[in-house]
Amino acid sequence: MTVPHSERVDEPGTPFRVPERRASPWHGQGPVVAMVALGGALGATARYGAAQLWPGETGGFPWTTFWVNVIGCAVIGVFMVLITDVWAAHRLVRPFFGTGVLGGFTTFSTYAVDIQKLVDGGHPGTGLAYLAATLCAALAAVWLAVTAGRRALARRQR
Repeated sequence: MTVPHSERVDEPGTPFRVPERRASPWHGQGPVVAMVALGGALGATARYGAAQLWPGETGGFPWTTFWVNVIGCAVIGVFMVLITDVWAAHRLVRPFFGTGVLGGFTTFSTYAVDIQKLVDGGHPGTGLAYLAATLCAALAAVWLAVTAGRRALARRQR
């Protein structure tokens, strides 16, 4: 009896390897990247809409970007409590909503550009206030949302 081999001989003395099957990209990172992209498009569209509804004035405090970032941070706090403490989410929910939608909605790159524009435009005090206020408010929003979410969950489970 002979043992099967992965080698095949087409011509005498010339071994030929059968190529291994490649895994489908839909079993690896392909779906994750697709969900992040789709969520990012939705989040960025929502942020754009907010900027169109509430445009800021040149040289003034960028309230729209400030509130978009603070609200996005609060939502990520609630979302993380939900997917870690309440229900086991599908593996694509977190990349879609957390990284995609909320990553596209919050805009810390615009935050940095806003600070630079304020400083370059002769409003360094406003730029510094915006820098500190956004950082403190965003961190506070996440903490408050997680704390409130866990307390609400604990009350609900009693």
